[in-house]
Amino acid sequence: MKHSPFSSGEMDAVIESLTNGQGCIQTKPKVKEKFLEISAKIEEAIIQVETIFDYVQNTNHIPLLEIKETIIPTIQQAVETPQLFYLFHELRKADDYTYRHNIGVGVIATLIGKWLHLSSTELEKVTIAATLHDIGKTKIPSYILNKPGKLTAEEYDIVKKHTLYGYKLLKNTVGISRDISLVALQHHERENGTGYPFGIHGEQISLISKIVAVADVFHAMSSKRVYHDALPFYSVIKQMNEDVFGKFDPKILLPFLSNIMQTLVGSEVVLSDGRCGVILMLNPYNSLMPLVKVDETIINLAENKQIVIERILA
Repeated sequence: MKHSPFSSGEMDAVIESLTNGQGCIQTKPKVKEKFLEISAKIEEAIIQVETIFDYVQNTNHIPLLEIKETIIPTIQQAVETPQLFYLFHELRKADDYTYRHNIGVGVIATLIGKWLHLSSTELEKVTIAATLHDIGKTKIPSYILNKPGKLTAEEYDIVKKHTLYGYKLLKNTVGISRDISLVALQHHERENGTGYPFGIHGEQISLISKIVAVADVFHAMSSKRVYHDALPFYSVIKQMNEDVFGKFDPKILLPFLSNIMQTLVGSEVVLSDGRCGVILMLNPYNSLMPLVKVDETIINLAENKQIVIERILA
């Protein structure tokens, strides 16, 4: 018999907390008023990002003070909400992707910074850098950014220049430090040197750029865009996990995946065999293979590898 990483006491405690004493999954509480409040503020911030992008496009000037006073506080408040899965669901809506993406990356990167225990000063840099990482897209023609089909090689080369444009815009903005500017330049660089614009790798990429790269890819894959549908939440997690020792820094990606999975404990899921269950606890050796309760059965996905989580039910 395989040794279980969970003690009987741990398992009993989790099951008791998730059931009503009769083996039935408790009804989830309604989304709290605090979440509805921050959700409304996120929508306001997305509208503000659109206005700011238009302003930058026309003036080549970034209104940093306005961003710090209006958008950054909303992101900082959002990461404090306990309903993270609902927050992710809110951030992946199909409308206004270009502007929603900047808020989404800002929230996710700030969460990663918190999970990495960055100082308050460094965390603020992460939030600002992540929110402005795509500011260079204000210089890319909208017909290319919003093209519903696959980009041509020439169009893709134009899009890739948003990293250079963004770096120049931020570098010329009073109050923006060099490490924030570098994020606009480096957020598409990859740990193994396969990124752009320069194909740098490893320690040549700044820490904040590596954090924003993870947040950028996670939000992009999770969102519906003009040229592809959103991937299921768990599929995104699984695919990113496969890039741990390739495209992304494991010291950033592994804590991110582990903490993201921790937010899903207690969530209802659909398994690949069609059954519905609830995540009871994470496997300490493989957080992507948790224990799932289906009716009266506890399934350890680490030991039943023919069954996987198909999707998360919000």
